[in-house]
Amino acid sequence: MINDIKKESEQKMKKSIEALGHSLAKIRTGRANPALLESVMVSYYGSNTPITQVANVVVEDARTLAVTPWEKNMVPEIEKAILKSDLGLNPSTAGTVIRVPMPALTEETRRELVKQARHESESSKVAIRNARRDANTHLKDLLKEKEISEDEEKKALDDIQKLTDKYTAKVDDVLADKEKDLMEV
Repeated sequence: MINDIKKESEQKMKKSIEALGHSLAKIRTGRANPALLESVMVSYYGSNTPITQVANVVVEDARTLAVTPWEKNMVPEIEKAILKSDLGLNPSTAGTVIRVPMPALTEETRRELVKQARHESESSKVAIRNARRDANTHLKDLLKEKEISEDEEKKALDDIQKLTDKYTAKVDDVLADKEKDLMEV
C-alpha cells in the first residue's frame, strides 16, 4: 500500500519533468528545432490542425527549419499560420518548401526567454510539490484508519520527501541547461 503511494507520486513527478522538457523545447534558442513549431495551428479544411499533421518539419541547417506540406495548396495556409504565431518568425516560400530562418536573439530577448524558462520550471516544481502533498495526505489517511503504524508513516513521509528533493533537483538541472543554451551567443 505504501509502495503504491510512492510509485504513484514518483510517476507524477516524472511526468512533471517530461512536461517541462516539452515546454522548454518550445522556447526558441538561436538554433533551429522542429519542436518550436509544434504549437502552431494551421487551418486545414476548416479545422485547426497542428502543423506537424499537415507538413513535414525538419532542420535544414543550424538556423533554418524547412517545412514541406503534404498538399501543395497548404503552402499559403502554413505560411500564414507561422506569421500569425507569437514566435516572431518570418517564413519564406520557395515552391513547395517553406523555409523558416531563426533570427539571432538579442540580449534582451534572451533574458525574456530565460524568465519564461524559469516560470516553466517553477510550474514543474509546483506540480512535484502537489504530488508530494497528495502522497502525504494518503499516508495520513492510512494512519488515521490504523492501516499503518506511525513509524511506517514517518519512514514513508521521509521517502516521499527524498523523491521530491530528487525531482526538484532534476528540474533545476534541466533549467540550468536551458539557461546555458539560451545565453550562448
